[in-house]
This record gives sequence, structure tokens and C-alpha cells, in this order.
Amino acid sequence: MNAVFPGSFDPITSGHMDVLTRAAKIFDHVTVTVMHNARKQGRHLFTLDERLDILREATAHFGNVGVDSFGGLLVDYMARTPGSVIVRGLRAVSDYEYELQIAHLNRQIGNAETVFIMAATRWSFVSSSMVREIASYGGDVSEMVPRASAGALRRKHEDVYRERETQAAVLNAESR
Repeated sequence: MNAVFPGSFDPITSGHMDVLTRAAKIFDHVTVTVMHNARKQGRHLFTLDERLDILREATAHFGNVGVDSFGGLLVDYMARTPGSVIVRGLRAVSDYEYELQIAHLNRQIGNAETVFIMAATRWSFVSSSMVREIASYGGDVSEMVPRASAGALRRKHEDVYRERETQAAVLNAESR
């Protein structure tokens, strides 16, 4: 059986990777699908192509994981991939309430089944939006995201990281 792991992945986090790693052990093949919405254009930190590149790099070590993108309803994408289920990661009860509604709708309008995988407790507080905010101030997100995401965030906020490192060097020199 195959699975589709949809999301915006702006960027992919260690929590996403945890869910993906476990899904890859359960299913024959997992397609990580970047769902893009034209109405949300410009609201992502990374372009669709950048997110796809980050995902390809972050998932390159998997033998049974592919990367794709799709715009529109997830059930339409699922209709193109018969025999697949939707995989969704859950961090907290609040995620479950939202995801349960979406799962019921996907089953109702597209006969698509959803499998939930709980993210490890270690990643229950990590979200892409929090990672983006921390990185925008030059904070260290290397434990919260795969190397591909960390590098992309650093490049995106290069000026902030450079300024923060300069300030740290000055403070270090002054303390000697």
C-alpha cells in the first residue's frame, strides 16, 4: 500500500521527518506532496520550487519516498494515485480536532482514507511557523529542522544571521 503525505512544508521540520520516517517503514511508497494554493501565493517564506528542492534534499536518503506538488483538492490528487492513503502527523489534541474534520471531509467527498501518525513528543512543540519566526531573528533552528531546511533558512535570512554572529563576536571579545 502507498501513502501520500501532504502539506505546505514551509519548511519541512524534524517533526515532519519523524512522521515521514515512520510512514516510510509502514507503507511501500510515500509521496510527500507540497500542496500549493494560488490564493496563498506570497504568504510562504519559500517558493514552491524552493520547498520542493528542500524536500528532495531532506528525503534523498529514503529508498521509498518521492516528492511531488499539487494544487487544488487533495481528493483530486488522491484520485490520481489509486490505492493510496493520506498520512497526517499529529502533535497535539488541537491538531486532532482539525485533522479529524478534514479526514471526514476527504472520505465524504473523495472516498480517501486518512491514517494519523503521532509525532514524537520531542517534536510536539515544533511547527513550521515557529521555526520561520525563530530563524527570522537569526536563532538556531538546527535541532528543529533537517539540514536541508536549516541551510535554506540560513540563506533566506543571511543578513540577520551575519549580524547576530558579528554581535556575538564583539561581546565575546569584550568579555576577554
